[in-house]
Amino acid sequence: DGSCCSVASAMGYVKVLKTSAYHKRFLVKYRRRREGKTDYQARKRLVIQDKNKFNSPKYRLVVRCTNKDVICQIVYSKITGDYCIAAAYAHELPKYGIEVGLTNYAACYCTGLLVARRLLTKLELADDYEGATEVDGEMFEVEPTGDKSPFTCVLDVGLTRTSTGAKVFGALKGAVDGGLLIPHSEKRFPGYDREAKELDGETHKKYIFGGHVAEYMELLEEEDPDRYQTQFAKFIEKEIEGDALEEMYQTAHEKIRENPEFEPTEKQDSYEPVNPQKKLTLAERKARVAAKKATMKSLLLAADDDDDDDDEEEDDE
Repeated sequence: DGSCCSVASAMGYVKVLKTSAYHKRFLVKYRRRREGKTDYQARKRLVIQDKNKFNSPKYRLVVRCTNKDVICQIVYSKITGDYCIAAAYAHELPKYGIEVGLTNYAACYCTGLLVARRLLTKLELADDYEGATEVDGEMFEVEPTGDKSPFTCVLDVGLTRTSTGAKVFGALKGAVDGGLLIPHSEKRFPGYDREAKELDGETHKKYIFGGHVAEYMELLEEEDPDRYQTQFAKFIEKEIEGDALEEMYQTAHEKIRENPEFEPTEKQDSYEPVNPQKKLTLAERKARVAAKKATMKSLLLAADDDDDDDDEEEDDE
């Protein structure tokens, strides 16, 4: 007891900061905030509807870019959760002739165009609002025509950094050209000059048709052929060259406008397991562990013997 007192006196007075009162009042953050998935400050401003608009849904164009896919969804929120009324994915683009480069700026544009045409077809607005049929990269906004108002939504980019030329704005441009009314400016499109305060439509058009990819393919093929073979292996396998990219994307835009409908794939009753493995009994599992231990032990003993032999050789010298 005396030793404890001496330690306490040596430490001096220690103020307890996290008392029971602190822990009683501690507020745990939302799960998706703890996981770093949702910015609730931004979500509140995207979701909250004005009181005088009663129960009218507030639609969002949700764009997410993963390593292998691009996701575009038209979503509105209720107290019970989010409801999706239309969706398009970059992995659907092979149906329209784009089999490679499914996550670049041009693929984002095609995915945005696909979700816009799919939604307007579903709502029977496709004929009233065709959007920009000729892609020139310039600023375009849908204007109301006839009795029906255009479908209005806002862009939801999630946690993506909204830097100039980001891929989410490619999906935005595709959706706007597809006939959706989305409030935006030209300041974040590739080709915008901050000093001149104007958008270079030709530069933006180059990105929409994959011109930046074609330029990089030609540069890499000349300067580093080995890396070109590795980085563009899928392009080489499909026999797609940089010169053919613009025509490929142009054809895809036309096909998307002709038939944006979703066609579900045929489902089978059963599928082969991807990695079939025999189920082992308890005795077999124990024997397997014992064999691994024995192998490891023999390797360690062999390593020790080698070290001893090296020491003996050094002593002889």
